[in-house]
Amino acid sequence: MEITFINPNYLWLLTSIPLLLLTHFFALRHLRTRAWMFANFEAIIRVTGDQQTLKNSKVLSKNLFLLVIQVLIVVVMIFSVAGTTVWYFGPSSENNFVLAIDSSSSMLAADFEPDRLGAAKESAKDFVNSISSKTKIGLVSFGGTSFVDQTLTEDFDNLKEKIDEISVKRSGGTDLGEAIITSVNALLLDEKSKVIILLTDGRDTVGTDVGVAVNYANDNQAIIHTIGVGTEEGGSFIETGLLTTLDEETLITIASGTGGEYFRAENKEALTEAYERITSFTEEKISIGLQMPLLLIALALIFLEWGLINTRYRTLP
Repeated sequence: MEITFINPNYLWLLTSIPLLLLTHFFALRHLRTRAWMFANFEAIIRVTGDQQTLKNSKVLSKNLFLLVIQVLIVVVMIFSVAGTTVWYFGPSSENNFVLAIDSSSSMLAADFEPDRLGAAKESAKDFVNSISSKTKIGLVSFGGTSFVDQTLTEDFDNLKEKIDEISVKRSGGTDLGEAIITSVNALLLDEKSKVIILLTDGRDTVGTDVGVAVNYANDNQAIIHTIGVGTEEGGSFIETGLLTTLDEETLITIASGTGGEYFRAENKEALTEAYERITSFTEEKISIGLQMPLLLIALALIFLEWGLINTRYRTLP
């Protein structure tokens, strides 16, 4: 995080703080002297108990509290007119994403809890939660055929519902090539940079040639990050008991061929980390102007001081 100032010259006004303190204590001493010169001592003693009580720490603490408020008002106003701006690195709003999630039967493999598809859906929703609200995200699920479950949208609540609704498709095999082409087409509706996150167990079995799909992605300037879900020893289907293993070579080819990265995810933690790494690739420097918030804080402090002076800290007549 970094803090900058649009009008840094106004920061010199902070040197007026010592003058404010000196003025306050000088005025306080002068007013206290005059108060004792013209005070009705009998009335004061009846109210406070004795003459010394008027001079005790309670009176001093009230004045110090008001002084602190006054100093804060000045400091906050100075930082406001100086144009205080906070910069931080956050998810870029210059990219649009498509989450392409394998929903073929092999994603039922039980080497994840509850299975590969369930873990993939949870991590995808975590990724959506981490993305800037100015970014659009689409959703594609695929097996032997690809489906656009959600076109590019900024409605992330609805998008997460669509992710939850993904279920295993019984159509035969996994067509990674068609999934890539469908995802690229979903990104063509917007001019922003195109990023596809392809999550699969990587076993391309039917349909469009992956090399053709990679070329299509390159022709449309789409970057593909691939996430391989599965353990090295593979996992068995809950229903059939057949063993399915991860095809890393295909996923590496897809990612490297489009300028993306390949991530191996053997557990839920690695899957989450993969999404976090992809988010960091698309970070940008984001600024937040604090001029108006600081001005509102200063006004609130002014009203607080005014309220205290006229109520709780009101001077005896």
